[in-house]
Amino acid sequence: MKRKKPVAKKRPPAGTPDRAAAKSRKRRLRPPRVLTYVDAVARYGSIRKAADALNIASSALNRQILDLETDLGAPLFERLPRGVRMTSAGEVFLVYCRLVISELKLVESRVEQLRGLVRGQVSVAAAESVAGELLPSAITQFQATHPNVRFQVRIGAPEELIEALVADQVDLILTHDAPKKKDVAIIATAPQALCAMVVPDHPLARRDNLRLRDCLGFPLALADTTLAGRALIEQVLAMASFDLDPRLVSNSVETMKAFAHMNRGVCFQFRSPGKALIPPGDMIAIPLVDPPLLQAKLLLATRRSRVLPVAAAAFAEQLRSILT
Repeated sequence: MKRKKPVAKKRPPAGTPDRAAAKSRKRRLRPPRVLTYVDAVARYGSIRKAADALNIASSALNRQILDLETDLGAPLFERLPRGVRMTSAGEVFLVYCRLVISELKLVESRVEQLRGLVRGQVSVAAAESVAGELLPSAITQFQATHPNVRFQVRIGAPEELIEALVADQVDLILTHDAPKKKDVAIIATAPQALCAMVVPDHPLARRDNLRLRDCLGFPLALADTTLAGRALIEQVLAMASFDLDPRLVSNSVETMKAFAHMNRGVCFQFRSPGKALIPPGDMIAIPLVDPPLLQAKLLLATRRSRVLPVAAAAFAEQLRSILT
């Protein structure tokens, strides 16, 4: 009687992680839940909205906050008819919460680096002017050598960028408005030009540079007061003998570009110095040379005294090399 040969167990191909290893890589360090809860309630200004974001019952979240307040011996939030407001004790505790959450991310990033893993997440808040070209290009370049690093990008007005940075909601910001808060540190600065954006066959398209006065005869789309470019234009107008009568005012660069494109008009956007054809080639950027506009800059910043996670620090160095 022939003996059956034992069936060999199939081994995974070389380089294929086993289940245990794959499972361990999916685990992430998490801060104590109560710290996450306090941070979420402070961020949303509402226990109900925070509970929805955390995917837990609002009653359970409220109980956790009440228990913490009992342990601390002081209320963290003032309950209002619509939402909550932090007390002085709450503001002190929130600083601790966000510090712990931030430091835990840093520890995780450094441990992964020691294990030879090139992983992590980088959070960036930026002006809309860099959203279409500079920032995606920098991220693509970075992920070519660090494919396991993930990015979270949010676009906002200057004040929103600063608030997100100071609250440690993001690692880095790219802004045109010089931060006035002492807890913001500038990493790099690059000259920028506020440019007039026109279609390629526009009467102004052949010019190498323009003054704001040259744009008066065309339909204008102008940024609202939340965007840095508007403040620079107002400086020009304060010294000029003319004023602007925009047909459209918006806080969206894309909306202004679309309006200028459809109406053969002019809008304004920050760009690297020099006349350029803007991808995908449907508009041309022509630098404005009015004296206040020549002072425009793009700033890369982080929160002062914060030690960035490894991935964020590496990306910051790459951005610094691009800008300087």
